[in-house]
Amino acid sequence: MAKKTFTEDELRDRLTPEQFEVTQNAGTERAFTGIYANTKTPGVYHCVVCDEPLFSSETKYESGSGWPSFYQPISEDAVTTEADRSYGMVRTEVKCATCGAHLGHVFPDGPRPTGDRFCMNSAALNLEELSADSAEG
Repeated sequence: MAKKTFTEDELRDRLTPEQFEVTQNAGTERAFTGIYANTKTPGVYHCVVCDEPLFSSETKYESGSGWPSFYQPISEDAVTTEADRSYGMVRTEVKCATCGAHLGHVFPDGPRPTGDRFCMNSAALNLEELSADSAEG
């Protein structure tokens, strides 16, 4: 998969201030405020920076955390993880594998079959809704 890079000016022109803060500075939106926190719309969640597909609505579930949560990414190579030791905590940060945008964190308290909770920021995602045509198969 080819890596995608963008200049800061490009991103500031294209992203909202919140999207920029979350994806480029590892910011976090407030719980229960993101547009996808309670969304049940079928589709695929893409990276807001590079538009790569990251998560399917089929793996989204209600975690009660206030952020969109998924039990697995759309593919093994869609995201990368690394240790995050900020704010006096040790967590596992999740980034887009294509552009490196910060997406959120993954925790080992999710449902089966993976046991993972990919707790993502709505500001880092863009939902491509499943059209009625594609839903019919």
